[in-house]
Amino acid sequence: MAKGNVTVSEIKTEENENSAVSEEYAYLDRGGFSSEKYKIEVRGLPKFYGIAELKKLMNQKLSLNTSKIKRPKNGSHWLYACFQNDEERTKAIEALNGYSWKGKTLIAEVAKPAPDPLVRKRKQEEDSNGQEKKKKEDSNKSQEERLADATTPYWNVPYDEQLKLKEKEIKHILMKFDNEIWKIAKERRTSIEAQRKNHNGLSFELKPIQKSPVTEGYRNKCEFTVGIDEETKLPTVGFRLGSYATGTVAVAPIQSLIHISEPTKKAVLLFQEFVRASGLAPFSPADYSGHWRCLTVRHSHHSGDIMLIVTMHPQDLTPEGLGKIKKELAEHFSSDESVACNVKSVYFELFTKRRVGEDAAKPEYVTGATHIVDTILGRQFRISPQAFFQINTAGADILYQSAIELSQVTKESTIVDICCGTGTIGLCFAKHCGKVLGLELIAEAVKDAKANAELNNIENCEFFTGKAEDILPSVLARATGEDIIAIVDPPRAGLHTRAVTQLRNTKKVKRLIYISCSPASAVKNFIDLSRPSSKTLRGAPFLPVRAVPVDMFPHTKHVELAILFEREEKSTPDLVETTPQVEDNIPNENVNVECKNENHVSI
Repeated sequence: MAKGNVTVSEIKTEENENSAVSEEYAYLDRGGFSSEKYKIEVRGLPKFYGIAELKKLMNQKLSLNTSKIKRPKNGSHWLYACFQNDEERTKAIEALNGYSWKGKTLIAEVAKPAPDPLVRKRKQEEDSNGQEKKKKEDSNKSQEERLADATTPYWNVPYDEQLKLKEKEIKHILMKFDNEIWKIAKERRTSIEAQRKNHNGLSFELKPIQKSPVTEGYRNKCEFTVGIDEETKLPTVGFRLGSYATGTVAVAPIQSLIHISEPTKKAVLLFQEFVRASGLAPFSPADYSGHWRCLTVRHSHHSGDIMLIVTMHPQDLTPEGLGKIKKELAEHFSSDESVACNVKSVYFELFTKRRVGEDAAKPEYVTGATHIVDTILGRQFRISPQAFFQINTAGADILYQSAIELSQVTKESTIVDICCGTGTIGLCFAKHCGKVLGLELIAEAVKDAKANAELNNIENCEFFTGKAEDILPSVLARATGEDIIAIVDPPRAGLHTRAVTQLRNTKKVKRLIYISCSPASAVKNFIDLSRPSSKTLRGAPFLPVRAVPVDMFPHTKHVELAILFEREEKSTPDLVETTPQVEDNIPNENVNVECKNENHVSI
């Protein structure tokens, strides 16, 4: 039977398609805030800019209330910005569209929300072609192999070949940096070209990659997800087989992974037993139901001690119910089996919307020791639940020793450790220099740094709390002598532009060691340190002299990089000293503002 020129089957097909489309966007009306709901696309961005700069433009200068910025991996000339409601989104479009920033005119428009990846993937698999494609992709790979591919993509590549691949990638990144400097520093082109003949195409020396002393079971910190194993259908503590964005929420066990230590694997199984016996379901990112969210395991490779941080979503649990769970956790991890596994410390935290600084959720102590202790270059460091600590302890020995050698430090030197975390780098430098001045955003980390100095009987170190871009001038004012060396080990995104400006404009900083766990993300910092002087960057540039890649992450694509920059020697007429008086600018050490991001180690 027909209705006009449209058949009943066509009407039903259209209704089914509309129903499927609405299902893909049903998550927008589900409980909880989604950053996809009020999203805009911003195009026409400049070639080089920092996310921190863009946030400052939006949130401070234009008084916008941005909840999230999503920049694509491939390309930086456009991005998405998300807001809390339609009114804020409309305000953002009016403010940004046509706005001139860094010589570029921005374009801002409403962006459609992304469809639910899980729903879309299910629809594709229901299609016969999708099923055949999926079977073809998965037929030859076990769940163990798929998990290894997701977490350690080089797991089946010989280690020497891994190092060659990483060296090639590092050189590619540094060539990109070198070429940018060649473009913008016209007066240095002759020198750059001459140096390239000596350094195999680079204007500075790239040392051979340093091997990790250990390649298996090297991670001293892992963050595991609690979810459902798609094979056993049981609650499992492990790693995702893929991201939610790819339509994957299944969790696979980690017993076969080569980069996780055996004690960590045993601790994971102990917690998995607890989860399965609890009667509470794992948290589901698909519909926000369930309780158990994740488990963080910190393992001291020096003492063997293990710290656990259990995270759960409270849902409708009462305080009494939560108290019962914490009591059961304490009992479970006081068992003989747990003691044999060296679980020495247990913390508990509730999952809430991710926040930083004073508003961030703090893990609650449950049982055992409040800290565990590990060792780098003979120095002992206490590790608290949220403390930053290099995830490859043996590799950190190599990385920090490389930094010491690059720096040409002497007993007359003052080290300024920027984003010092719990003081690991500065305290390793302490016996080689006259003084160490550390600055760090997180107040708890500064407390740990001071405790670590006391633990190692080190008296020539001082640590300060605050944003690097805010307190760096005042900390530098405390530096005495002629040989001031800055050490920078920032979060993955790099150092704030204002901090780079302060370093450039402080002429007594002669050398700088930049350590990066994501060199590709730090290229903008490298360029700003090295670009010619300007009205903003008044100080003479820092020129790259030597770079040392260190493999801290065997079987993955990640690599750590340390670069020595030296201040250009030629005199600069408008080089100025911008360090104000000390007593007026060091904030109270209880001020809680952030520099080191814990995500720095979540690789």
